[in-house]
Amino acid sequence: MTKSFKKGDKVSWDTSQGETHGKVVKKQTSETYIKSHKVAASKDDPQYIVQSDKSGKKAAHKPTELRKKS
Repeated sequence: MTKSFKKGDKVSWDTSQGETHGKVVKKQTSETYIKSHKVAASKDDPQYIVQSDKSGKKAAHKPTELRKKS
């Protein structure tokens, strides 16, 4: 079963600096760009746009990379 998140969900994910915390901004189901990075999302392979609590920066992650926090 694929993980599903909704806007506002608190999540964590791993980075090269360690675990990062943030929130889901939106579910992305079409190709887009964050800064100059291409996000190859689709309806069959959605990604989630998340915003870091610490830096405020946005990034796209596949559902399998995110963990829901309480």
